[in-house]
Amino acid sequence: MKAKFLPFIFTGLASFTFAQYSTPNTGVEWTLDDIAAASPETVTVSGNEYKLHENLIIETNDALLLNENLTLKIGSEVEIEVKGKFISDAGDEQITITAIDNETPYEGFWFYDESEGFFRNTLITHGGGIRVVTAKFEMYNCEMTHNIKSDGSSSGGAISFSKGSPVIKNSIFKFNVHPALSSGANTSVSALIEGNYFEGNNTSNNNRPQINMGPSGDADSIRIINNTVIGDRDLTMVGGISASSLVNVLNKIVIKGNIVKNNRYGITSMGNSTGVIADNVIEDNNSEGIPMNGGSGINLFSTNLIYVKNNQIRRNLWGVTMQGTAQANFGSDDDEDFNPGGNVFSENGNEGEVYALFNNTPNTVKALHNCWIEGQESTIEDVENVISHKNDDDTLGEVFFDPFECGVLMSINDLNKNSFKIYPNPARNSFFIESQEKGNVTVYDLSGKKVLSKNNLNGQNQINISLPKGIYLVEFDNQKSKTTKKLVVE
Repeated sequence: MKAKFLPFIFTGLASFTFAQYSTPNTGVEWTLDDIAAASPETVTVSGNEYKLHENLIIETNDALLLNENLTLKIGSEVEIEVKGKFISDAGDEQITITAIDNETPYEGFWFYDESEGFFRNTLITHGGGIRVVTAKFEMYNCEMTHNIKSDGSSSGGAISFSKGSPVIKNSIFKFNVHPALSSGANTSVSALIEGNYFEGNNTSNNNRPQINMGPSGDADSIRIINNTVIGDRDLTMVGGISASSLVNVLNKIVIKGNIVKNNRYGITSMGNSTGVIADNVIEDNNSEGIPMNGGSGINLFSTNLIYVKNNQIRRNLWGVTMQGTAQANFGSDDDEDFNPGGNVFSENGNEGEVYALFNNTPNTVKALHNCWIEGQESTIEDVENVISHKNDDDTLGEVFFDPFECGVLMSINDLNKNSFKIYPNPARNSFFIESQEKGNVTVYDLSGKKVLSKNNLNGQNQINISLPKGIYLVEFDNQKSKTTKKLVVE
């Protein structure tokens, strides 16, 4: 628990506590209006704008409910401590939580053990993050941006977790001073992180990725699914995704369907980890530009068996690197460990050499049915040249990569015709779609529900939207093929 008082010594001995208000712990559900009435020096009100001037403690048996469209502005160094329940949910309306003065951010939120936290459609900005000690925490369709106080409530991330299975879905994290999400190296957190947009987090530019998760423990897996993780190339120390166990705690991972671009590295897992890395697009993760420091699309360090399949890995300094005693399956026809493979590699390399897979371990690796050089029909010699293993160094394990295939490729003209552009992305009230052929556009939310459709579009078209912020899938169908891209609505 953080200290809440500061002693001062004058001619006599005296001590003064920071001003704070505690709810009475009587089992009551409070609103900000209730607190303003009970303690006018704590909360002031002007219309739907509230200002919190001193620390607020929600006691164990009480709850604070923000349930209407409002803005809560919090004073410098002020913290909300939750021992009971905190709910920020106004349905389809947005709630904003920010600083009274953006130049002097507030301390943040601290959720104690056994407390409960729930956020929906809430913008949280210019604070010190959210420290989550409890196992009971959920966030949906929210945005955390410019949380810039480095010594606030959460020093590990915009949100830092300690245990349980927290849920973060369909939310946006941008330009926070620390990683967007984190958990400790010696804690067990089996988070569900799904359908979110991450960009330019960890502006302090230290050696931590935007999603920086420790081990899951044995209760469930860490699930990092269908997220977009875009780096700021000026933040040369910041990676994309890490889900690792550094102190031998069991770590079960599912990292699937993510887009990871322009970070120092793409995806990494270390230590006592097992699971699946699948269906990800991992491109241009090379911002530091120093191969000996990293830059892998996927890096596995001393992991237990990880299944890697159907990933698209392009233009990183290394495609996949395996180090220490890492074990991985990139494709197998055997019944006991079947894996269809399907990974696609293109232009991963440094210093004039191409490195699709570097097996820097003594372990044998199964890697059948992958496309090692995208866009060409390769020979065994071609593939051998982009894989580093026993044939290059007798101390390394062998990679079994034959058969390999790249599938049936469309012509460049067909690819151009089937492609389309959407911009700006992220969008607010409208976006443009640009295509070379006539087609139909359908927009889905991440549950698969159709939220908008337009038919017979060709060339450049503006599409007006009125959608809750979050991640959406835009499908373009020209009757020959369907192409889907992600759209972020702010």
